[in-house]
Amino acid sequence: MAYMTDRKRAENWGSAKSGTAHFWRMKVQSVGLLILVPLFVFTFGPTLGGSYEEVTAYFARPFPAIVAALTILVTCLHFKDGFQTLVEDYVHGIWEKVLILGMTCLMYALAATGLFAVARLAL
Repeated sequence: MAYMTDRKRAENWGSAKSGTAHFWRMKVQSVGLLILVPLFVFTFGPTLGGSYEEVTAYFARPFPAIVAALTILVTCLHFKDGFQTLVEDYVHGIWEKVLILGMTCLMYALAATGLFAVARLAL
């Protein structure tokens, strides 16, 4: 039987690990999306129903391409972090690691595909 203080037993456990950094990252992403989503809607909206040449010419301009790329990137990262929080709270054991790893890979692949598509349109 070891005689340890409460503080010694609590070290390296609980929310003192990376919970604060994760919380602030989610908040910053939320504020970023609060700005980016309306910008994306107002920049992408006029191109709906246009021909391929019109959309390509529109996204060849830097502002719409940057807004679309940032919206895709921040949305994928925010979804990944939110899903990770959900899984950490409700799933335990090996499935926790499998689901987090799978969703991380899926979101990075989706972000890379979206950024490639925007770059392809813009260039």
